[in-house]
Amino acid sequence: MKILLHICCGPCAIYCVDNLQRSGDKVEGFFYNPNIHPINEYDKRKEAVVKVSEKLNLPVHFYADYNFDDYFMAIAFNDGKDRCPLCWQLRLKETAKFAKANGFDAFTTTLLISPYQDHNKIKDIAAQAAKDFKVDFYYQDFRPGFRQSHKLSKEMQLYHQKYCGCIYSEKERRLATDAAK
Repeated sequence: MKILLHICCGPCAIYCVDNLQRSGDKVEGFFYNPNIHPINEYDKRKEAVVKVSEKLNLPVHFYADYNFDDYFMAIAFNDGKDRCPLCWQLRLKETAKFAKANGFDAFTTTLLISPYQDHNKIKDIAAQAAKDFKVDFYYQDFRPGFRQSHKLSKEMQLYHQKYCGCIYSEKERRLATDAAK
């Protein structure tokens, strides 16, 4: 199968790519993450994806330029409680659209490696995007490889982020850090 893998960051991609390639699938990456803020954080994560793509011989399609407007427009009238599903929806819709337009059999996402994400909600959102764009969503629970992927990424000296990427998660991380002091 020819699968497009939405990549949130380099560390999360390693296990997902390896696992899919070992299964015999042809895998290409797609980096679309307008949620990442600020731009220097975006650049660090993009650079880590470039390093992973070179190490794993993974073709990666990078979405145009950094476009945080997409993210802010998607969550603008939200009270903050549902921002993660709205963010996943934004990114997975664009991934499904790209997959369909470029002849992929299916798409999936590195978001499925994280033990911190809501897999059921991600599956539902991806299934709807698949239906909307008439391309299959390939679900696999990549969580068993989370620690291994991060261990390998440290050996590769990849940048490791400290928050999901959005300005709100950065704020929450800082508040938690300040409260712990």
